[in-house]
Amino acid sequence: MAQSDYRTDVMDLLFDADFKYRPDTNTWSHSDGRPFTRKEQATVLGATREEFETFCWLRDRKIERDREMAHATQAVIALLHRYFAVLPAGSTAADATAVMTEQDRTEYERLLDIVAPDGWLLAPSEE
Repeated sequence: MAQSDYRTDVMDLLFDADFKYRPDTNTWSHSDGRPFTRKEQATVLGATREEFETFCWLRDRKIERDREMAHATQAVIALLHRYFAVLPAGSTAADATAVMTEQDRTEYERLLDIVAPDGWLLAPSEE
């Protein structure tokens, strides 16, 4: 199905649905717990097979991407931790990459492409 072939209002509702039937309203709920209105329920139940298949495909890609992101984030932390353990307090990721082996630097850059595709890696500050 081409991207323009599906209705965005239907896709928005599918992505926001919890798919749990509420006997009090005879509808599903939004992800924040609000019940669907009757109009929203009718709209989402009117999804075509192609729209639902597109939703499933996109949902699966998001789950896969989230899993990859979580794994890569943990791997970056573990890799940097090995170097921060031997560097002086206050060292930065740039300090760590300066002393990394070529293999570790290559892996670090690969992981950064996953967790920070825009090039910005931000971490919480103690300040």
